[in-house]
Amino acid sequence: MNEKILIVEDQFVEAHDLQLMLEKEGYEVCGLARDVPSAIALLEKEKPTLVLVDIFLSGPATGIDLAHRLREEGIAFIYTSANSNMEVLEAAKKTVPYGFLVKPYREKDLLVTLEIARYHHEHRFEAGVKKEHQFKKQLETLFLSQDSVEGKMLEITKALQGHIAFDFIYTGFADEVEDMKQDLGFLRISFDEYQTIRLGELKVITNLGNIELLTLRRANIQSEEITYFGEDDFKTLLQKPSLHGLFAKIFNIKSHLLMPVVLQDGRLYNFYFYSRSSDIYDTSHVFLASRLAQSLAPVITKISRGKANRPQFPAGPKPEHKNDAKIADTVYGFEGIIGKSHLLLSVFDHISQVAPADASVLVLGESGTGKERIADCIHRLSPRKDQPLIKINCATLPANLIESELFGHERGSFTGATERRIGKFEMANKGTLFLDEIGEMHPELQGKLLRVLQEKEVERIGGKTPIKVDVRIIAATNRNLEKEVGEGRFRLDLYYRLNIFPIQLPALRDRLEDLPVLIDHFIAIYNRKSNKRIVGVSAKVLKQFMAYKWPGNIRELENVIERGVILARENTINEVIMPNFGTMQNDMQNMYAVTKSIEENERSHIVAVLKKCNGKIWGFGGAAEQLNVPPTTLNSKMKKLGIRKHDYKE
Repeated sequence: MNEKILIVEDQFVEAHDLQLMLEKEGYEVCGLARDVPSAIALLEKEKPTLVLVDIFLSGPATGIDLAHRLREEGIAFIYTSANSNMEVLEAAKKTVPYGFLVKPYREKDLLVTLEIARYHHEHRFEAGVKKEHQFKKQLETLFLSQDSVEGKMLEITKALQGHIAFDFIYTGFADEVEDMKQDLGFLRISFDEYQTIRLGELKVITNLGNIELLTLRRANIQSEEITYFGEDDFKTLLQKPSLHGLFAKIFNIKSHLLMPVVLQDGRLYNFYFYSRSSDIYDTSHVFLASRLAQSLAPVITKISRGKANRPQFPAGPKPEHKNDAKIADTVYGFEGIIGKSHLLLSVFDHISQVAPADASVLVLGESGTGKERIADCIHRLSPRKDQPLIKINCATLPANLIESELFGHERGSFTGATERRIGKFEMANKGTLFLDEIGEMHPELQGKLLRVLQEKEVERIGGKTPIKVDVRIIAATNRNLEKEVGEGRFRLDLYYRLNIFPIQLPALRDRLEDLPVLIDHFIAIYNRKSNKRIVGVSAKVLKQFMAYKWPGNIRELENVIERGVILARENTINEVIMPNFGTMQNDMQNMYAVTKSIEENERSHIVAVLKKCNGKIWGFGGAAEQLNVPPTTLNSKMKKLGIRKHDYKE
């Protein structure tokens, strides 16, 4: 066995016990460290392949501090700890460990966790190498096509999306300070669809001239170093006028990554990645981008040499796009999931990444966000697609029945067991098991589930022989599992076993730009069921929908549309019945507003709308659109009324 393991543990007895267990199984323990400085010294000297690290150590530095160093160096690590409060768990989770062992633990738990960590470390490395090899292949095929420069750059953009997530990308030569005609931008508008943003389009969108845009372009940071900006750093970057600030305002950008590519002729070609999600970029993207830049250098060099033949496109209105619902419905593998907001597209990206692998997936989201649909997509896009997908809702079965449902039972094993029953795990063998509402599972059963996941075998109730099973697990919950772990209701080791690849589903209130297409989708469904021909909702109803919080998410929207279709007397839904608590809340707000001055009421109303729009002023779903005023007028009004960002953003 080639693994060299470093143990970082400040309790000598526990460290010694770990060493004995590991050496007994043939592992080489290359050292014991009680604190972070000692561990770093042993890292440099021994070069371990895996580190077992306790969270709380001697000295001021913790195991979490050491984990950041291990991640940067690409060394697999597993936490060992008896402490499981929520704050510690949140900090540990950010370091992306390969496992978590809760003290005290069995020798078998330790060995299985090591095997899982080794598998995932190798798989992550191999998957990265495979993806980069595929990227190079995609670049090679570019020159076999007859595409224009724009066409080739668009294909590069699509290929990059699989490695570095972005909502908008802008590219251009660093030394082109007098001309922006060679610059190209691509705005993501659907899963695999982008709108090209050239100089002409940029002038139309921003209402700025050549000189103003050039001035902003010159102010962009120029560096040969790959640099990323999280939300706070990006806000600092925006303090000086530049294209960054322009894109942030137009496209609601919150984070940024600069990837300069040094071409073969020595020129610098910049890729500016922009995301609407905050803090999406980190140090791992720096290492990844450096490798991608090396692959891109010869390709961009060849493309730039052929730019004289570049066809020119006149500036004009934005291109028309197909009906949103049709676009969403025709994305292979994501049938039934409607929308193209940046948050939903990010979910699609995660599904595409994890589906071909065999890792466990934890789907997180509020009730009604469509977690079961995500499980369907992952299974449909996986190598197990021709095998069964078995589903079980852990919240709907009594605690005394769910064990039998999961693992099965033998005849006579308990009162009422008149025949043998095959459990869900056996039924899902070679396929996928979807455990919905996993957060509702009884703690005693959580331990049994963990054993099955680790040992890949089940034992029926009343049975005597373990049965091997090959099952992929997709779990889902609307609970905050970290909080459940912190309060002792959910096992920490099971949480880490399931949380190998989490997918967070956005609430409907966070992707209101998808509302129109969702409305059309549900109207079409209930038109067929009720034999009606409703064509849409009125402007009044749409405004009402955009202002509502949707606590029940998509399921609630579907119910409201179903009622609306049934009650509609014309071909448009002009009235809808919304839940009473929303109306009561608005009435209370209105009663309070009466006691204020006109100016105070106006200020409160603008702040309330800004909060509903998450601080977004420009574009679709922005506060200006909600208030039916130009964005410039709204900005002036905000200054006059003294409305600052802290008034509407927490």
